Amino acid sequence: QQRSLSFLSDYRLNMESGDNSSTAELMSRYLSSELGYGVPKDGWRICLAHEFKEKRKPFQAKDVSLSNIVEHIGLGVRYLKWWYKKTQIEKKAPFIDMFRAIPLRQIYGAPLGGIGGGTITRGWRGEFCRWQLNPGMYHYKTVIANQFTVCLRRGGQTVYQQVLSVERPPTLQGWNWGYCGEYAFYHALYPRAWTVYPLPGQNVTLTCRQVSPVIPHDYQDSSLPVAVFVWDIENKNDYPLEVSIMLTMVNGSGHKDDKSGGHWNEPFHLEKEGESVSGVLLHHCTTVNPYTLCMAAREQSDREISHQTAFSPKGTCGALWSDLITDGRLDSPTGSNPPTQKGEKVAAALAVGCSVPAQGHNDLEFSLAWDMPNITFGSREREHVRRYTRFFGTKADAAPSLSHYALTHYRLWERSIEEWQRPILQDSSLPSWYKSALFNELYFVVDGGTVWTELPEDSDVSGGLRSEDGGLPAQPAIIKEYGRFAYLEGQEYRMYNTYDVHFYASFALIMLWPKLALSLQYDIAGSVVSCDPTERLHLMSGRNSPVKVKNVVPHDIGDPDDEPWQRVNAYLIHDTADWKDLNLKFVLQVYRDFHLTQDTQYLQDMWPICQAVMESEMKFDTDGDGLIENSGYADQTYDGWTATGPSAYCGGLWLASVCVMCKMARLVNNEAAFQRFRDILDRGSAAFDKLLWNGQYYNYDSSGQDLSNSVMSDQCAGQWFLRASGLGDGQFQAFPKEKICSALKSVFDLNVMSFAGGQMGAVNGMRPEGVPDHSSVQSDEVWIGVVYGLAAIMIHEGMLEEGLRTAEGCYRTVWERLGMAFQTPEAYCEKGIYRSLAYMRPLSIWAMQLALDTSPPRDQSPQTTTTPTDQAPQTTTTKPTETEGEPGQKESRDQGHIQ
Repeated sequence: QQRSLSFLSDYRLNMESGDNSSTAELMSRYLSSELGYGVPKDGWRICLAHEFKEKRKPFQAKDVSLSNIVEHIGLGVRYLKWWYKKTQIEKKAPFIDMFRAIPLRQIYGAPLGGIGGGTITRGWRGEFCRWQLNPGMYHYKTVIANQFTVCLRRGGQTVYQQVLSVERPPTLQGWNWGYCGEYAFYHALYPRAWTVYPLPGQNVTLTCRQVSPVIPHDYQDSSLPVAVFVWDIENKNDYPLEVSIMLTMVNGSGHKDDKSGGHWNEPFHLEKEGESVSGVLLHHCTTVNPYTLCMAAREQSDREISHQTAFSPKGTCGALWSDLITDGRLDSPTGSNPPTQKGEKVAAALAVGCSVPAQGHNDLEFSLAWDMPNITFGSREREHVRRYTRFFGTKADAAPSLSHYALTHYRLWERSIEEWQRPILQDSSLPSWYKSALFNELYFVVDGGTVWTELPEDSDVSGGLRSEDGGLPAQPAIIKEYGRFAYLEGQEYRMYNTYDVHFYASFALIMLWPKLALSLQYDIAGSVVSCDPTERLHLMSGRNSPVKVKNVVPHDIGDPDDEPWQRVNAYLIHDTADWKDLNLKFVLQVYRDFHLTQDTQYLQDMWPICQAVMESEMKFDTDGDGLIENSGYADQTYDGWTATGPSAYCGGLWLASVCVMCKMARLVNNEAAFQRFRDILDRGSAAFDKLLWNGQYYNYDSSGQDLSNSVMSDQCAGQWFLRASGLGDGQFQAFPKEKICSALKSVFDLNVMSFAGGQMGAVNGMRPEGVPDHSSVQSDEVWIGVVYGLAAIMIHEGMLEEGLRTAEGCYRTVWERLGMAFQTPEAYCEKGIYRSLAYMRPLSIWAMQLALDTSPPRDQSPQTTTTPTDQAPQTTTTKPTETEGEPGQKESRDQGHIQ
C-alpha cells in the first residue's frame, strides 16, 4: 500500500506536468524536425526506422505447464483428433488453431474502409499487409508492389523519384527503393492516420493523410468499403516544383488466387453532379466472392491524372519506372487488358500531378475502393448482401460510384470525425496515452472480421416463436432497418459475436453505433428462444450434448467458415449451456442498453427473454440461498480457470442481474416479478457476503481449496455494469460501497502494483502474499479488455488516478513495448508470451469513457463521488437523429461523446 500511495503521488505530479513520454522512445530515431501538415498532437506516433526490442511468441500447446497437461490430457487428445479431421480431411480452418498461431509481426497500422465491407490494413511503414475481403477470413501477406511513389520535377526535368517505402525487396529492382526511415514517421488517431516524409535533400515535406468513413451514429457512409489518401505537399524551396504521386496496386491481395487466371483491369471515367473522377478498375474474378478494386482521383483543372492499365508485378518493372520518370505522368492507354492466364499476376498504376509554388503548398487526392456486394460464408449455402448495397446496389458495378462519393464527401467525414473527437482531445485533464488508446482501439469495430449485412427477406430471427409466445417478431424493425452486425471474438479466435467477450466490448457499440448494438441483441435474443438438438462432442468433457439448448444465451452466432446465424455455437470446447455468465451478461446488457438509449420498445421486447434466461439460470442455485454456484470446472469466460461453488465473478454478475431484473420489473409494471427478484437479491447478497467476503476483498470462490482466496482482478464486474447503468445505490444496490472500494484497493495494491513493477496492468489472479496465481493457464495472464473494464469501475467509484494508472500499463505494454499496435491481443503474461492477437475485448476501453462522462467533474477530488440517478445521462452518443436515403442525403450526426 505504501508503494501504491507513493506511486499515486508521483502519477499526480506527472499528470500536472504533462504527458510527453508516450512517443519519446518510438520517435527516438527520427532525425528531422518536420512535424508534417495538419498532424494532430494526440495519437500513436512512431518513426519508420523504429525497431521493437522485445519479440514475443504466441501461446501454443507447448506452453502449457506439466500440471495443466496432466489435468487436461483428455482435452489434448480430443482436440488433436478434431484438429486433424478439420484441417486434413475437411480442409477447413479450425475456429481456434492451437498448433498454428499467428506469429507476431510488429508492422500494423490503421485499417482502411468502413464497417462491414471488408478491410485492407496498411502497416505503419506503408505496407498493404493484412486482408479481410472474404468475410471473417484473414490472410497476412504484404503485397510489395502496392506502393506510393513520388516524382519531383523542376524546369521540365525529373530531379527526384522515390518509392516511399523503407523496404529493399528482391523483386522490382528497376524501382528506387530504400527510403531512409529516419526521415519519416507515422501517426495514427483512428479512423485517420498520417505519414510524414521530409524528403532528404529536397526541402520538400509530404504528409499522407489516410481517411476512412468510420463515423459515430452514421449508418450509411460508415458502411462504405472505401478510403481516401490526401497528400499534402510543402515546398520549402525558392522555386516551384511539379510533383506527381503514383499509386501501384496488384489485382488481388497476395493470395494464391491472384494467379488463378481471368482477372483484368480497365480505365474508367465517371462524371456525376458536376464532379468527375478517373482511375483504374481491377476486376478480381474468382469463383467465390469476386470483387473489384478501384484506384481513382478527382479531376480538377490544375491536376493531371494518368494511368497504366496493366503491368506485370514481377521482374524489374523498369518500364513503368521509366514511364513516370520521363515526364511525371503515365502513358494512359485506352481499353482493358486481356484476362490473365493461369499463373500470371497483373497490376495497375495511377498517377496524379500538380504544381507547387515556391514556399508554397498543394495537395493531391486518391481513393481506394473495393466492391464485393454479395458474399457467401464458408459453407456456400446462402448468399448475403452487404449493408452498403442499400445505397450503391448489388450489381458489382459500384466501384466508380463509391470512388466518386468518397472523393466528394471525405471532407464532410473529416468534419464529423473532428467534431466527435474534439471534446476528448481538448480535455487537458486526460492523459495523451488515453486519447490514443481510446480512438485507436476502435480499429476492431471495422477490422474484427466484421460483417454488416441486410436481413434476408426469408429470415426469421427467432425460429417461428412470436412475441405473444415469448419470442420476437420474425424480422424486428431495428434489424430490418439497420441490418445485421457481427464481429469476431478475435482474428485468431474465429467465432462471431462471442457473447461472453462482447459483454466487455459492447460499450464501443452502444455508445457510438447504438442501433448496431441493439440489432446484435435482437439476434442473440432470437437465438435464445431457438434450439438445435444436434448432438456433438464437447472437447473438454468428452461428452455429447446438444449444439444449442432453448432459453439459454449462445456462446457465439457461428464461424465465418461455416454459416453464421444459421448454425450457432462454433465453440465446442465446453458445453456453454451450463456456463454461468452468458445468461447474466445478456440481462445486464439489456438494461444497460435501455438506460443509455431509453428505447422502450427494446425493453418490452427483451423483458420476456430476460425472464426466460433468468429462469434457466435459477437451476444453478442448488441450495436455494439466492446465490448461484459454479460447477467445479471453467464454466464462464475464464474458460481455463476452474471455479467451484459461489464465486466472486459469477456470483457478482448474478446479483447485478437480479438487481436489474428488479429495476426492469418496476419499469414494465410487474410487481410480482419485482417482489420475487427483490427477495432473491436480499438473500443472495447476504450469502455472497457470508461466503466470499474476507474483510478486504471477495475471494475467488468459496471452495475452501488452497487458492480459493486468490484476488481476482475482475471480481467487481457486476458492480461495473450496475454503475454503467446508473444503478448501484439506494433501492437498486447489490454490493456495499465500502466493500467494493476495499476490493478495488486490494486489486490495485496486489494485481496492479505488485505485478511487473506496476507497469503492465492488472494480472487476472494474484495471491494475497503478492505473487501471481499460477494455478491455470489464465490466472497469471493480463487480459487487456478486463483491465480496461476494471479501470472503468475504479473511475465510477471515485478512484480516477488508480483507474488511469491501471489502464496505462496495458496501453504502454501493447502499443509501445510489444509492437502490437492495431492487433491488441486478448492476453499477455509478464514475460515471453501473448495469446490471441487482434481481439474483441479491449474495445471495453469505451467503458472508461462512459465512466469519465458520468462521474464528477475531474477538478474535484478523485475520492469524492456523486450518487448516480436512474435517469439516462444527457448523451449524444446514443440518441442521434437517423435518416436513411440515397448517397448524398446525409443524416444529422452528433458527437460520439457523452456529455
